[in-house]
Amino acid sequence: MTDRRTLYPEIEPYENGMLDVGDGHSLYWERVGTPGAKPAVMLHGGPGAGCSANHRRQWDPTCYDVLLFDQRGCGRSTPFASLEANTTWDIVADIERLRIMCGHEKWQVFGGSWGSTLALSYAQTHPERVSELILRGIFLCGQSELDWLYAYGASELYPEEWEAFVAHARERSDGDLLQTYIDLLDDPDPAVRRAAARAWNRWEGVTVTLLPEDDTIDHMAEGDNAVATARIETHYFRHKCWLDDGQLLRDADRLRGIPGVIVQGRHDCCTPPAAAWALQKAWPEVDLQIVPDGGHLFTEPGITDGLVRATDRFATVAR
Repeated sequence: MTDRRTLYPEIEPYENGMLDVGDGHSLYWERVGTPGAKPAVMLHGGPGAGCSANHRRQWDPTCYDVLLFDQRGCGRSTPFASLEANTTWDIVADIERLRIMCGHEKWQVFGGSWGSTLALSYAQTHPERVSELILRGIFLCGQSELDWLYAYGASELYPEEWEAFVAHARERSDGDLLQTYIDLLDDPDPAVRRAAARAWNRWEGVTVTLLPEDDTIDHMAEGDNAVATARIETHYFRHKCWLDDGQLLRDADRLRGIPGVIVQGRHDCCTPPAAAWALQKAWPEVDLQIVPDGGHLFTEPGITDGLVRATDRFATVAR
């Protein structure tokens, strides 16, 4: 069996800064790799999760010039946890602003989970600006995908965690689960907001970890970004990510001619393979790779292997 690829060594940005994108928002950005090399942009998940140091390590730094940024309201971007002027299409416009700032004609667009939703939205809006798409854990923001996470589906695999997730909301209301969490996250009492964020993010942490990873789940539930992630996710999901149901499949013909790779875990409980399969049928040029022992996170060995091989594959393709 061929040895699996791992992340490239730790690397620090060679440049970083803040970009004023209007509407009161300023985005943190950083660039890693080799200035003037093949350009790429990394779109993080969530919505609201922010970038990490390990995200930088998915490309060969001698071959790529990679821009990473924290999307509106999260990470080091300001104002923190803001929902104002924070939509899918605002971020699509931000990606274009960042491309122009960097001076790239086009770039490789790389995104996982919510980042895949954003990558597809950007590529369907600006196909002429995309050299390749590398996607992981496809999330099309369809009603069936939201129902899987917040109505029926994942609940059957983790019944004890689902019961706790629902119970936290039911202490406040017997109404709509999503709306109840939105209300809790908007509560004037910081303790109520933190407790709601903890419950919301713990449920997500359980679904994204294939094997028990208490440290990962605890970090998601208790980390500095916990309230921002929960507030921004519920905000996006309430509005169905400002996408028509089925829009990203409907408009997949706009991706024709763009090379692409999808790395999808077979046992991904957060974004199950059905969405990746549907996208591959709508965009037959894409190389869909289903990792037999893979789940959702990019740090899992099989998922890391697929992503690093994909970036290596395109490293020498003309910019």
